[in-house]
Amino acid sequence: MVKINLRLMRNRWYGIVWLFGILLLNGCQSFLSRSVDEPVSAANTIPIPVASHQFSFDPFRDDVVGSIQVVTARYEDTLSDIARRFNLGYEEIVAANPDVDPWLPGVGTRIIIPTQFVLPAGPREGVVINLAAMRLFYFPKVEDGELQKVITHPVGIGRLQWKTPEGITRITVKDENPVWRPTPSIHKEYARNGNPLPAAVPPGPDNPMGTHVLRLAWPTYAIHGTNKPPSIGLRGSFGCIRMYPEDIVGLFNDVAVGTPVRVVNQPRLLGWRDNRLYIQTYPVLEDDKRNHDKLFARLMKETRSALKAQINARPHQQLNEPLLNELILNPRSTAVPVTDTDILLQAYLGQAQHVQNTLPFNATWAGDFNENYTTAEIQESGQVQ
Repeated sequence: MVKINLRLMRNRWYGIVWLFGILLLNGCQSFLSRSVDEPVSAANTIPIPVASHQFSFDPFRDDVVGSIQVVTARYEDTLSDIARRFNLGYEEIVAANPDVDPWLPGVGTRIIIPTQFVLPAGPREGVVINLAAMRLFYFPKVEDGELQKVITHPVGIGRLQWKTPEGITRITVKDENPVWRPTPSIHKEYARNGNPLPAAVPPGPDNPMGTHVLRLAWPTYAIHGTNKPPSIGLRGSFGCIRMYPEDIVGLFNDVAVGTPVRVVNQPRLLGWRDNRLYIQTYPVLEDDKRNHDKLFARLMKETRSALKAQINARPHQQLNEPLLNELILNPRSTAVPVTDTDILLQAYLGQAQHVQNTLPFNATWAGDFNENYTTAEIQESGQVQ
């Protein structure tokens, strides 16, 4: 079993940097926010990343929010670390960086941060959860004439044998510091694995529902926090929708009882921004047996014939068929324009803004590195293959 003791590695690394700074008589100059390959003279030229969970957009014109960013991996980084820093799920960042070792990216490795999102098709109100993307979108109500707002966070969803249902429901109860009362089927599952559960699990660090719960009109299903943050962006739950501990608090405070919740499964997304048509593709879930080529052909026809597709030069845009086919065959969880007919994927990603490898400004996470996990623990919490 490989032990990923990030706190130990960080402490050693920070200690070396601190001592080196003292020897050079640099006073309180801090190197901790810089990537190791960034020279001191260039530190101020690399922008600080901004939070990647809240955006505004014109719903009559656009379907895409955010932007792709790039960071340089440090010695102590894993993709799981970087994902949480930028409010991403595990599968999202791994798919965006298919040639990178998730646990040992390597010093100086260029990491794509897929913080640009094509919004799910359908009504944009209340809470929308896209199972294929393992991502939640909350559309607060706005006044007439204001830009639409969207708040988005990664989520964990039900395991293969415990599917999260699709359809329309609503939030019925907001519950802080919940008691977890496992269902009979969950009791059987734990007992079968030699780990019987009590009738109720009180609030605290052992409660898998975390600190806040938004209960749904669907019996036994909820949106809640977790005591296993590495499971976000994975199929690891008993059907509920899990969120990072820091994200569920914000959503809990924002939404009201009665807010509609729509759960969809859209692995291929199309949307307009400016005069470009974007595609964002995610791996099809293992138990999704629909004909996605047929569904995508219909989606393409609807997207290109919609009213917003008639704005400005949009009707005359030609598709980059090779790029489109590449992204369908090899989902990258990254929004890419497919009406730039002369661009390749790597060239487009190469244009992404390089930002500092640090917590974004106004990030939801405070950067608590106290928890250490083994690869086995993460595999168990989210069924990592």
